[in-house]
Amino acid sequence: MKKWSIVAIAALAFLGITNPVNAATVPLQINDSVGITFWIVSMGMLAGAVFFFLERNTVATAWKVSVTVAGLVCLIAFVHYIYIRNIWVTTGDVPTAYRYIDWLITIPMQAIQFYLILAAARKVSDSIFWRFLIASLIMLIGGYLGEAGYIQVFVGFIILVAGWIYILFELFSGEAGKMASKGGNRPLSNAFAVMRMIVTIGWAIYPLGYLLSHLSGGIDSNTLHVIYNLADFVNKLAFGLVIWVAAMQNTSLRR
Repeated sequence: MKKWSIVAIAALAFLGITNPVNAATVPLQINDSVGITFWIVSMGMLAGAVFFFLERNTVATAWKVSVTVAGLVCLIAFVHYIYIRNIWVTTGDVPTAYRYIDWLITIPMQAIQFYLILAAARKVSDSIFWRFLIASLIMLIGGYLGEAGYIQVFVGFIILVAGWIYILFELFSGEAGKMASKGGNRPLSNAFAVMRMIVTIGWAIYPLGYLLSHLSGGIDSNTLHVIYNLADFVNKLAFGLVIWVAAMQNTSLRR
């Protein structure tokens, strides 16, 4: 890994830790379970970013983009989590709409990873890329507009769920799913299957949280923050690690 990349990571880490909402003036309390999960996730994301950026030089050229994107997802999440952790420690609350700053960038990046890993092994139609990107953006924009009050909460929920279901359709019955199952590349097929389950089960946390917090009122905000934090931790890191494993296995096959 080139020295400038390490410097860039360190600089972004410094900027994330020393942003204007400085948690140093309001210490994180040892009994603050929400704040502690913000801290754990931010450190995990930094570790993931450094790991993926270092490992991108050990995989075959075709897989470098996927591993790099996995690192970018973690790096963006790290900077964002440092920021919202500081808001939490200072104010005792983080509006869910703030999370969309992260989600609107990282979730589409994860969605197009399905295209990227397929493209690493064979020729793939560009339409797969655009379908995943557009569906993920529709899902998130609908959720944001509903949670921020720009449209009716129920309408936002319907748009969010519709986008998510369309992504699942593409993964299980669409062109991408069929290519993964018939491509003859076992590491890729296994990675695709695990990533698909993360989108099915892990991403279900987001519409479920929306439903419980805005439509049924069946969950308090502190519990919701903890659930979202842990879901992001697993969904982003596990997603990237699955891609890295497939990349390493394909690299070994080519040697």
